[in-house]
Amino acid sequence: MKVVEIDGSMGEGGGQILRYSLSLSALTLRPVKVYNIRAKRSNPGLRPQHLTAVRALASVTDAYVEGGKVGSTEIYFEPRRRRGGSYSFNIGTAGSISLVIQAIMPALLFSDKHSRVEIIGGTDVSWSPPIDYMRHVFLYNLSLLGVNAKLKVYRRGHYPRGGGKVLIEISPAAEPLKPVHAVLRGKIVRIRGISHAVRLPRHVAQRQASSAAEYIKKEIGIEPEIEIEAYEGRRDPHLGPGSGILVYAEVERGTRIGADSLGAKGKPAETVGREAGEKLVEELRSNMAFDRHMGDMLIPYLFLASGESIVGVSSLTMHTITAIEVAKKFLPEAYVRIQGSTGEPAKISVAGVGFSP
Repeated sequence: MKVVEIDGSMGEGGGQILRYSLSLSALTLRPVKVYNIRAKRSNPGLRPQHLTAVRALASVTDAYVEGGKVGSTEIYFEPRRRRGGSYSFNIGTAGSISLVIQAIMPALLFSDKHSRVEIIGGTDVSWSPPIDYMRHVFLYNLSLLGVNAKLKVYRRGHYPRGGGKVLIEISPAAEPLKPVHAVLRGKIVRIRGISHAVRLPRHVAQRQASSAAEYIKKEIGIEPEIEIEAYEGRRDPHLGPGSGILVYAEVERGTRIGADSLGAKGKPAETVGREAGEKLVEELRSNMAFDRHMGDMLIPYLFLASGESIVGVSSLTMHTITAIEVAKKFLPEAYVRIQGSTGEPAKISVAGVGFSP
């Protein structure tokens, strides 16, 4: 089978290209060579957090891999078969669990049996979706296409110690995914959220929630329902301190639109909460059915669906454009049309291939 070649420096030139390339290789069982990996970064090549995704994908596809080491700027990945089952992966750092989930989901979704995957690493870290976004927004929105997956968080992990532990269960798709039609969001049904603080006083989570709720109510006129997760007064199983908040809107069109903010040393809890509130209000003001981060995460599944999907995203990002370009390499028979400019609300139409196992 002809090897798909991907220039890892295209678009933003980050780790996203590697993850999407290997993920789609694992799904389609087409071998891939990715070169110029992270070429635009100050420390180019594979970093430890990327290797967990590589190894995870190799495990679930019994793949042959060349160049799978720290610092490598080129990798060859040749998958043999998609294998469901029970797996356990330890990132070993505070590297993002969410990004590993992103990478392995498509292959396991079209594997031979139910999968249970335990992953240890970072649940709430910079430059990646927090685990609450994955379970309350990402997986919910994928269910609209027929994806059946559940995510349980046993322990959170923050930078620098990590140690978070999650379990994701993925049921194999019995038939091709359904297309989705959701451009404008319609009315806001309700706004929910979860504010957490670990190895920190409970009031940190409460102040984050109060600040987010105050801003959202002032701007949108809706009182959010924000759950508090804190461990004050009982045994706290986490390895290090950290906090964060996710807020998300359930809208008339049936989708969920999310936004988040992460705590940091010296960053007031009120600032964390307000940031999340501001981001959500900005997403909602676009009137589109999906937020900007969901835009690029949806792309592989729209390519796989049977029939035409038409979705509205709050902002067309370079991540979304890059995801489309990578997906075209593996599923060239899909047709894509984008109406809108980078950084602006956009409508994306994808005629999927009706992929089936």
